Amino acid sequence: MLRAAGVGVGDEVIVPAFGNVEVAEAVTLAGALPVFADIDPVTYCLDVSAVEAAVTARSAAVVVVHRFGRWAGIRELHALGQRHGLLVLEQGESEAPYDEVAQRRQRAAYLDAKLRGVRTPDGGDGHTYQQYVVRVPGNGRPDRDAFARALRGKGVDCRVPVKTPVHRLPEYRRCVSLPETELAAEVTLALPVDASLTKREMQRIVSACNALGGLLQPAF
Repeated sequence: MLRAAGVGVGDEVIVPAFGNVEVAEAVTLAGALPVFADIDPVTYCLDVSAVEAAVTARSAAVVVVHRFGRWAGIRELHALGQRHGLLVLEQGESEAPYDEVAQRRQRAAYLDAKLRGVRTPDGGDGHTYQQYVVRVPGNGRPDRDAFARALRGKGVDCRVPVKTPVHRLPEYRRCVSLPETELAAEVTLALPVDASLTKREMQRIVSACNALGGLLQPAF
């Protein structure tokens, strides 16, 4: 898509660093330079003001990645693209069937109501909960990584959604300030909300989390 639009050598493409490396790789393969912008702490997608601050005379495009079942502020980003003459491309996650999304939302609502000591995700703007991502406070014990290890020890299949932001990888290392990206990489944890989970399994997730998270002081 970048090549078809004429994006190439000498161009810059603004992308998120919070996520998979494939987007930056695609920009590089097109011959352009990936420029990393910070994320919105609620949606984990590109922050409009951060994108605007990253625009230069060489900027040719923005690649917007919708994350975890939340949509980026695409209307505002398209408006920004029009102001600066930038191509705005979107990358989304595969859409689940309606019934599955409804079940995920039901399980997410249960976790929202029951979890203690972690920050639950904001469910606005039609969240489909491809992943249920919480924030684990880092000012007490355990921190996110210890919290995750303890949950796995209790049989809860949790995972760190983004271990290393792309701008910290050796091949894309940049001296750039992305505070929300780096904080999210340090404290986020994805808990299971699969449609196949039974009520007993959901209760086990809550029990395991609250036994740990209930001891922590809110950090956000």
